Amino acid sequence: MEQAKKHFRCSVLLCGGLVMLALLLVACGASSASTTGSASMAKMPASSMHAPANYSTLQGSNTNASGQSTGNSSNASSTSYSPRYLIKALQVDMAVKDTVKAASDLQSWIQTTDPRSTSEGLNYQQDPNNNNLYDITLTFAVEAADYPRVESYLSGYAAQHQGRLLDLHETVQDVTTNYIDTQSQLKNLRAEQQRLLTLMGQAQSLNDILTVEQKLTDVEGQIEQIEENLNALNGQITYYNVTINLHPTDVATPAPVPTQPGWNPGSVFHGALSVALAIGEALISLIIWLAVFSIYIVPAAILAWFGFRLKRDHDRRAVPVPVAVPSTHPKDTSGVE
Repeated sequence: MEQAKKHFRCSVLLCGGLVMLALLLVACGASSASTTGSASMAKMPASSMHAPANYSTLQGSNTNASGQSTGNSSNASSTSYSPRYLIKALQVDMAVKDTVKAASDLQSWIQTTDPRSTSEGLNYQQDPNNNNLYDITLTFAVEAADYPRVESYLSGYAAQHQGRLLDLHETVQDVTTNYIDTQSQLKNLRAEQQRLLTLMGQAQSLNDILTVEQKLTDVEGQIEQIEENLNALNGQITYYNVTINLHPTDVATPAPVPTQPGWNPGSVFHGALSVALAIGEALISLIIWLAVFSIYIVPAAILAWFGFRLKRDHDRRAVPVPVAVPSTHPKDTSGVE
């Protein structure tokens, strides 16, 4: 009886131990699973943790589009996020009181704001109605980064200095496609240059060397030309042209209209004396002219006088002298005794 009870107790203790061991294993498994899940969540990027509900769908569509519509997706990405290369030019016309002072102020301000800016030209043109007024034209090349600040300052300069803004005109040219295509061409040509250099090093015959060298020369010429174009584009998209035309606000006053003075004996005498002097000057000038040209006038006058005298003598000889004719009537003798 005692042995049976002892056997029963051992069985109960064994079962209890097995149950405790099972519960302990289950608890350890759950703990390790939660730890693994937490670690995996910690390793995930923040963008994945906060991704929208259709993230997988969008990702799958991009993956599927790699074989069909990759070009469209790349074009959309390029249009939305790729940098744009612009060429800008600004022309500002303003009227100010002192154009010389305004030109000096603007030139100093632009050079201080953008130390890398350069002056592209300066022209002073004098007003024909007033020697103290000038139309001035200033041209600068300013950095693209400082261009918005320069544009804002110029648009408000006239109003802040008692002037008027006459015109502000900006032109913008998008050269993104040209710039990217030029870069792509240059990259391809440089790759072709490296390939030709490799082929030249591997060429064995003289004919192959000459052929490769000719192609290499052509490629290098194209590279040089494209680099020049690219450098020109870089200069245009890095520095923008700004032209400032300054006009004076002061208008030349018209000349006063002369008024008709009243009668004045002194003025009359002065006028008569002026006329007499003018006539005397004219007579003296005529005498001087006659004296200078007397070497032609005197001989001509003498010849004319001799000719006139000869003609008169000839006419006298040509006219017959009248002869007296005796009367034929008989004398009256009736009264003679």
